[in-house]
Amino acid sequence: METRLRGVGVSHGVAIGEVRQLGTAVLEPPAGQTSAREAPHELGRAQRAAEAVGADLVARGTLAGGEAQAVLEAQALMARDPELMADVARRIGVGATAERAVSDAFAAYRGLLAGAGEYLAGRVADLDDVRNRIVARLLGVPVPGVPDSDEPYVLVARDLAPADTALLDPSLVLGFITREGGPTSHSAILARAMGVPAVVALAGAEDLAEGAVVALDGGTGEVVVNPSAEERAAMTRTAADRRAAAAAVGPGVTSDGHRVPLLANIGGPADVPAALAAGAEGVGLFRTEFLYFGPEGAGGSSGAEPPDEETQRAAYRQVFEAFPEGRVVVRVLDAGADKPLPFLRGADEPNPALGVRGLRALLERPDILDTQLRALASAAEGLPVRAEVMAPMVADRAEARAFAVACRAAGLRAECGAMVEIPAAALRARALLREVAFLSIGTNDLAQYAFAADRQLGAVARLQDPWQPALLDLVAAAAEAAAAEGKGCGVCGEAAADRQLACVLTGLGVTSLSMGASAIPGVRATLARHTRAQCGRAAAAARAADSADDARAAALAVLSGE
Repeated sequence: METRLRGVGVSHGVAIGEVRQLGTAVLEPPAGQTSAREAPHELGRAQRAAEAVGADLVARGTLAGGEAQAVLEAQALMARDPELMADVARRIGVGATAERAVSDAFAAYRGLLAGAGEYLAGRVADLDDVRNRIVARLLGVPVPGVPDSDEPYVLVARDLAPADTALLDPSLVLGFITREGGPTSHSAILARAMGVPAVVALAGAEDLAEGAVVALDGGTGEVVVNPSAEERAAMTRTAADRRAAAAAVGPGVTSDGHRVPLLANIGGPADVPAALAAGAEGVGLFRTEFLYFGPEGAGGSSGAEPPDEETQRAAYRQVFEAFPEGRVVVRVLDAGADKPLPFLRGADEPNPALGVRGLRALLERPDILDTQLRALASAAEGLPVRAEVMAPMVADRAEARAFAVACRAAGLRAECGAMVEIPAAALRARALLREVAFLSIGTNDLAQYAFAADRQLGAVARLQDPWQPALLDLVAAAAEAAAAEGKGCGVCGEAAADRQLACVLTGLGVTSLSMGASAIPGVRATLARHTRAQCGRAAAAARAADSADDARAAALAVLSGE
């Protein structure tokens, strides 16, 4: 019998195939005590195992290349983390075996990450994988990995470790389905980099039977179990239509000529080629924190100290030069309590997601903000690019003013803007726009704060659905304020990558859309099939609904002409 499930689509595309479950490692070391005389031997075993796992992860990254290499090198740093190893040594010193000490030390650190906000909570799966690999090596047993198969399949798992995901063969793995994860988890990031359709946060994923046929849509998040022949044919047609749309070129524009620039979200210079290939008209979100969090040797900082001004300038200039006639919107460092960096570490906070993060953290360390702004000013010097700079997590006019003052003090001639990620900023958007030149809406965080729903937590994924009418109301409030002030208001959250929702956002008055590069051609083609007035009617219909599903259905009825 055909069954329909819905998770969170994080990598566009359609896949139909048989389920192959990824086994979960059950590596619970046996209880046991060692003598003080054995402690040096046990510590040596733990150190050698951790170093071997780190070296293996680096080797896998070198083989995979691209974005996967940076992810795996970051994971290798976990295996070699001196603080973790110091905790392992302490536990061995009081009688634990190497296996037990590693397991318990990683478990303690896991608890800290899980409670430290969405960015670091998203790294828990990475830490679990490192722990399993070290313990498996110490126990002399293999770590369960990707199943062997000669036929293409849909990989299903609780979560996917980067070390496995990075080396998957796209010709065999048709798509991913996971029980855990979210749009910013490494599984999602790597799936998008590979161009593999993926659905995460799917309740009941672990219950999908080995060998069962599923059809998944990585755009909508829908998974159909045992699809009928008619359903398979419909999804195959959908895939074909999307491939045809991917061949479209040109600027974003509705069928009646209303321009909606389509921009790319990038993490650094390595993402530029994909953006150019997709026909991006510029960059709507340049996440500069990758320079600060990135592993050494990959163009970034180790995290112990911020990258110097020249390192930053070189990275920014590479991106600016790639879009000589385009717009590049740079987000200054988005870090703080939930993305701790040693040089930004403040007092412990009971709720880091609501603490000193984003712009607040930078205003407490004006030297770091000033260095970044000066690097941006220098990087844009002499180039025709339309460079813009925006601050994350702006709450009110006072914060917007402080950022604008810092930009001017650094000699930055680029326009400065504010991200709308907090409901207060959407509700008082006109006040912010008296200090800055534009707004950019981050729909992921805006939904998280509007619904009190952690964006990494699968149990509340329905409240992270960007079709939620309350979220559309907040977008409308910001867009209407920008129109009243004669200024721009873009969307840079992944909501912009939803083809139909892109039309709704246009109807709400959004002036630009920024998304992962792979989504740009499809959004371009969908916009081109609808008038601006039709987009407006679809937006009104969606806002009049009482649930995300009803909003989606109402908008689609308008867009399809029903």
